[in-house]
Amino acid sequence: MLIIFLKIIGGILLLLLGGKYLVKGSVELTKYFSISKLVVGMTVVAFGTSAPELLVSLQAAIKGSPEIALGNVVGSNIANIALVLAASIIILPIFVKKQTIKIDWPIMMVASIMLFVFMFDDKLTRIEGVIFFGSLIAYIWWEIRYSFKQSKAGKGDEKSDEKKIYSIPVAILVIAVSAIGLAKGADFLVQGASQLASELGVSERIISITIVAVGTSLPELTASIIAALKKETDISVGNIIGSNIFNIFAILGLTALIHPIQIDAQEHFNFMQDQLWMIGIGVLLFFAFLPLKKKYMNRYKGVIFLGVYITYILLLFLKK
Repeated sequence: MLIIFLKIIGGILLLLLGGKYLVKGSVELTKYFSISKLVVGMTVVAFGTSAPELLVSLQAAIKGSPEIALGNVVGSNIANIALVLAASIIILPIFVKKQTIKIDWPIMMVASIMLFVFMFDDKLTRIEGVIFFGSLIAYIWWEIRYSFKQSKAGKGDEKSDEKKIYSIPVAILVIAVSAIGLAKGADFLVQGASQLASELGVSERIISITIVAVGTSLPELTASIIAALKKETDISVGNIIGSNIFNIFAILGLTALIHPIQIDAQEHFNFMQDQLWMIGIGVLLFFAFLPLKKKYMNRYKGVIFLGVYITYILLLFLKK
């Protein structure tokens, strides 16, 4: 059992470090090409912070553990709102932008409902992966186009002219080493999660939705809590929603493209319930925005979300 826990902890640590330095190396590399900060955020940073979930889901699907691949994404999306966002709000009320309510939240809900419909037959095919990935490209294109319009109107970021820390060769080396670390971390985490599920007599779905999902969401959780403690309210609910969109469109889209996901028919009802929880928490988030004229989400709403998350996790283990 000790070896299993060491694999899980080691895997999570490698994913945390690999994700952190992949983003750092990538951002440093983009400084040499004078790319807008908003574009960097929507592409390089977004993919970099989603790399742990992507590698874990891909490894799981290839190694014959599709429950971990799907549970990782669904569990991460639930945790992002009901745990990460909740913790941030409890520390400091969070500012909500109009774009988040009008654009990003509806796209997140559409992505969640699409996943529910696609998985109704217990599989995510390559064609459905193409649809997800195509939706991601369209979403990124729209966000970049919108950011350029905001920049022209004097409301967006200018091109990055920050001081360069790494040279180009060093940045490339950091990216390469980080990618290797991510791959090994994902391998250890998937192995450990599968073995732990077997040892405890619970399904891979439960382990993936709890330990694996929270493990791959640690970068977002850490960043959000630190930002809240520093009173940096620009780390807003929009970042969490954007992460959820990427988790479905990018991670499940790319995973299904490379290796279609097939869930055991016996787990059908459980996974449908998990996705309904994900959709329900998304709907609850909209009610947390109310009244729309008020631009801050108060602490008591964070407490409600945290209570919902604890209830969900308890029900998972009580029903096993």
